[in-house]
Amino acid sequence: MKGTIAVEEAIIDQAGVEAHSFAQFQSLMSPGSDATTELSAHEKRLLDIHGERLKSMDEHGVEYMILSLTSPGAQGEADPEKAKEVARVANDYLAGEVKKNPERFGALAALSMHNAKDAADELRRAVTGLGMFGGLVNDFQSKGAEAEEKVYFDTPDYDPFWRTVEELDVPIYFHPRYAIPQDLKAGTKYGSRKHLLGAGVQFHLDLSWHLYAITSSGIFDRFPKVQIVAGHLGEGIPFNLWRASHWINHPFKRGSRPMKEDYSYYWTHNVNITTSGNYNTRGLKFCIEEIGLDRCLYAIDTPYEAVADGQNWWQSVDLPEDQKEAVARKNAIRLFKLPLEE
Repeated sequence: MKGTIAVEEAIIDQAGVEAHSFAQFQSLMSPGSDATTELSAHEKRLLDIHGERLKSMDEHGVEYMILSLTSPGAQGEADPEKAKEVARVANDYLAGEVKKNPERFGALAALSMHNAKDAADELRRAVTGLGMFGGLVNDFQSKGAEAEEKVYFDTPDYDPFWRTVEELDVPIYFHPRYAIPQDLKAGTKYGSRKHLLGAGVQFHLDLSWHLYAITSSGIFDRFPKVQIVAGHLGEGIPFNLWRASHWINHPFKRGSRPMKEDYSYYWTHNVNITTSGNYNTRGLKFCIEEIGLDRCLYAIDTPYEAVADGQNWWQSVDLPEDQKEAVARKNAIRLFKLPLEE
């Protein structure tokens, strides 16, 4: 069948369940919930690939999903060696699951981003050895004895990684993550405002900062073929591109800015967005006009969002058929080089 291709769809491996790598975020995701019961139900949804997930895909017209390790993944592991192991084990597991039904599933690699070499080596292994279609990072890399440090990927230290990304010609998906415990203490930005945490507000505020840093760093000048992906309609950035570019183009900024072009240039040459968990038809139309039809892709954000909800929304979207076909499948096939017929 030719249906939609959903490109930001989360899973967890058994090792992740046993480590409870995301258990600390249950109370933030669902305040007042029973951590044991709710986490168990959530784990089941994340672990499921070939059961209810596939059944729901069949029922609602999803042809293909690109799967990835749920947040925070390897970015939540502050120990470099353990983070490498988290990524390796998850990628081996996910590659094995995809092999069970490659006509319906593909995968993005989890990566430890403690240093450029580890990240590049695992990406290369995942793409050339495991058949994955790119990588996914969950905002910043946790580091330090108490996991109190945040490492971002816009510095020259990460040039060897971005060089490998360009060489392999695969995209890197930037995904959000919850605030670390140190940012939840009294007196901190989110400490007394926990209602702002998560997908509704905090995710796009925090990740958009990293995306602005990446796009203004000069990475795309040094490695112009690199492509990245931002979900949730680009974490809100397309709606601020004019203003961001307007100010970075001012004479008092141009002389000192680290990049050659402005934000709008990179968002129309190096950045792609998806609809994951942001089913806003007017917002999607704006993104198509602002950054181009060929840079907009469909995603659902399962299991945090239901397949039925994503597909029901998509059926209601009143775009011309050629545009719907591009967003729903053609752009994903081209960007990720999927083995599917357009």
